[in-house]
Amino acid sequence: MGRWLRRWRLDELPQLWNMLRGDMSLVGPRAERPGFVETFFQETPLYERRFLVRPGLTGLAQIHGRYDTDYTHKLRYDLIYINSLSLTTDCQTLIATVQTVLTGRGAR
Repeated sequence: MGRWLRRWRLDELPQLWNMLRGDMSLVGPRAERPGFVETFFQETPLYERRFLVRPGLTGLAQIHGRYDTDYTHKLRYDLIYINSLSLTTDCQTLIATVQTVLTGRGAR
């Protein structure tokens, strides 16, 4: 059951609650587990730029990677997003997210 939920990205539905509470936005860098954040800060100084924007339910890193993608690869897409913030980028990301969910592409 868990594999099916993950394949269709339905395991992300609880994050909608965080979005409705205002803790997350619809599009932005995904929040990382606190235990990893300190390590990533030490290894990659640019990592802290991710905190310039509110975390999101989906983002460029999610549509261009998989769950097990290396954090530096995800960081690259997060920084691209942060440097090109716009309604157009958000809309394109949302459309690509829907395509990813419907096709299961990238999910594992």
